[in-house]
Amino acid sequence: MLVENVMTPKEQLVTVSPMATVREALNLMKIHKVRSVIVTKTKPDSAYGLLTFKNILQSIVAEDGDIDLLHVYDIAATPAISVSSKLNVKYAAKMMVKSSIKRLLVLDNNELKGILTMTDIIAILMDAVE
Repeated sequence: MLVENVMTPKEQLVTVSPMATVREALNLMKIHKVRSVIVTKTKPDSAYGLLTFKNILQSIVAEDGDIDLLHVYDIAATPAISVSSKLNVKYAAKMMVKSSIKRLLVLDNNELKGILTMTDIIAILMDAVE
């Protein structure tokens, strides 16, 4: 099974500008009830990023950051780790486990196609046991 058959498509993802404040990003996460947001590219040849609860906690709690002074670009993982939509899911799963990653962006030709999460993969396994 390919990543494209399992991933959450880009139409369902929440994006944020790298120039947004962390407060704005947190507000988007709250409204959409998500644990991560995709950080948009600033130019066609630049990279997508990923902002997660973990990034926010590390910067706010551990480093005593201010959510109104910090911008998304200050704390997001950019470039985000990604895979192709044409990759077999088992390789993406191996990559996630070996690297302790919960989410992978799905990119083709440096364009966002979706996101693959551990939850997406586990859902397939659960369907298979029913």
